[in-house]
This record gives sequence, structure tokens and C-alpha cells, in this order.
Amino acid sequence: MPIMDMSTRRRFGTDRRRTARRSAVLLLLLLSLLATPPLASAAPPPAPARAATTTATAITLNATATATAATATAVAQAQARWGDRRLDEVSFLATHNAFANYEDARWTSVAQSESIRHQLDNGVRGLSLDTHWYEKSRWLCVISFGSDCYPSDVYLCHGECKTFAGVTYALPRQSFQGGVQTVVDFLAANPQEVVSVFLEDYVSAQQLGDALGRVRGLDQVLFRPDAWNVRREGWPRMTDLVASGKRLLIFSDAGDREHLGVMYDKAWTVSNFWSLGDLGNDVSCVTRWADVPLDRQEPGFRRLFTMSHQRNVPTLINAALDNGAKLRDRIDQKCRPAAGGRDPNFVSVDFHRVSDTSGHTPASIVAELNARNTRNTRN
Repeated sequence: MPIMDMSTRRRFGTDRRRTARRSAVLLLLLLSLLATPPLASAAPPPAPARAATTTATAITLNATATATAATATAVAQAQARWGDRRLDEVSFLATHNAFANYEDARWTSVAQSESIRHQLDNGVRGLSLDTHWYEKSRWLCVISFGSDCYPSDVYLCHGECKTFAGVTYALPRQSFQGGVQTVVDFLAANPQEVVSVFLEDYVSAQQLGDALGRVRGLDQVLFRPDAWNVRREGWPRMTDLVASGKRLLIFSDAGDREHLGVMYDKAWTVSNFWSLGDLGNDVSCVTRWADVPLDRQEPGFRRLFTMSHQRNVPTLINAALDNGAKLRDRIDQKCRPAAGGRDPNFVSVDFHRVSDTSGHTPASIVAELNARNTRNTRN
């Protein structure tokens, strides 16, 4: 073996160390490349994230299936109840001044005994409400010792909302938003039902729209006639309303709020004059509007017929005299002939659960009308 001098030995040692370092660097680089996943394939999410995604998807699918099944059940119930009849071919029980009752507020003069929700639970499907604007009053708040401290809003009052507590308004104050929310909540719990609200309207379209805009779930149930082309195609079938979920109709005696989905009743209904008089002896059935007769005919479209049957002053005694055979005879002998042979779609009364001793009640009379309409439809 040749003998290397000192200089050669040093160069040889340096080269070996450099070679070793290069080899180590190359080895580390190779190992890092082997440990890095390909850029084209993203790393799968951790197992808990995949499980959460799968669970959320399953919940969504189950909720959708449940809602679909509930709608199918509701449609089947509506079909069994109404058949293929349209909205203008059925009759509903309605209540006059539905908000003025003993349960929702401390009224001293009422038109109904039950709360709005209890009226709905007991078969009422038409509600008349009076809307008024109330401007908050610090004075009323003080003299009521804090029991009448309410914000400015649309409320259900029977006249000016500050005049006579218990007569023109009642405490706790009933907001319009709260009244409509009660209806929407009822419809959510009863997907086979259809409800109509009739407004005696003393507020602006802006005020009414602001109140409606705060009602949770309203858009899901509010019926808009233009979307259904009612003027040309007529009212939809009851089963169509139930299937679509659009089961709340709102009418107003003010005509500048159709953009809110609130129908101008003079454009969509015919209606008789509301009062039987002080003594209850005016049983004639004359139109509420001179230019809209009860038997009005329009090509391809039939207005809904709302029939009022109450006196100027609501009392239990008056209701007991008016709500039985008198109501039934008035429909048969006066209102049906005046309307061109058609039955009322809404029969509105005070104290809807009170009647005379004839065995006829407002609810049973409406049931008779629907049975009669069923026979006529089949014929």
C-alpha cells in the first residue's frame, strides 16, 4: 500500500466528511419526499369530522322525509274532508271582533268569550280584527302604575286605543303582530287547516307591513292570489292550498296593501251589511257596497261571499236569540237568494258557541252548508 504524506491524508479526510454529509442530506430529502402525500390527493378529514357530516346529512334527510310525510297526511285529510271543492265552494265559521274576548285581555265589552287561539281550536276559520295605531304614552304609563307602558305599534282596538280602557282597548294591549302570530302558530300545528283574517283597517300600509314583517313564519303560509292567477283560473282547491302550505288569507277594507299579500276585500269578496240593527229585526240581506251586489258575476272568477250576522251591540242574550234558527232561516230565505243562489263562504257571528234552543248552532249550520255544497258538487 503506498504511503501518503500528511497533506494527502488531510485532503482525503476532508473529502470523506463532505461525501458523508452529502449522503446524509440526500437521505433526509428522500425520507421527507416519501412522507409527503401527493399534491393531487387531499388528506381525508379526521374520523370525527366525517361522522359529524354524515350525521348532519342524515338529520336533514330525515327532516325532509318527515315534512313530506306530514304534508301527504294533511293533503289526505283535506281530500277526505273537502274532496275536490275549491275555496269558493266551501263554508267557514267566522267570528266578529275576534280579539274582543274575555281571555286575551281585560275587556268589559266583548264579542266573544274565548281567546283567538281557543276560537281556532274550536272550529273558527275566519277572524275579524280591528287594527289601530297606538302612540306610546308616558302619561298612561305613569297613571297606570306601570301596567300600560307599551311601545308605539299596531294594536287590536275597538276604536281609539287611548280612550276607554276595557271598551275601546284593553290591557294587556293586544298587538296585531301577536294576533297574526297566534294564527300562524295554529296553522303550523294544524297543516290541514285554512284560515282567513278580515281587517277593519285604520293604519297605514307601512305600519301594517312593518307589523306583518315581524310575524315568524308568515311567508311560509301567506296566500297571494296573484301567484295563483286567481282572477283568470278561479280559486284553488282546498287540497291545493294544503299541499302548497299557503293556508292564510288576509283581507283588508283598505285598498293600498296588495303588495303585502293583503287583499282588498271589496275587490275579492261580496259582503252584506254587517248589522241586524239594535233590536235584531233587520234580517234583510243587502250588499255592504252599493256598487258590488251580492250576486255579482265576473268571467272566470267568483268572489268569496262573507255574511255578517250580529247586532250593533254584542251581548250573550242577543247571541242566544240570533245564532240558531234565526241565522239558519236568514241564510235560506234572504242571503242565499240575494247572492244568486249561492251559500256564504264565511258566516260571521258574535259569541259563536251560543245559540237558541232550536238545536242549531253557528257551527252546525256551517256544517249543513258544507254538506249541501258536497251534494251540489256531486250533482
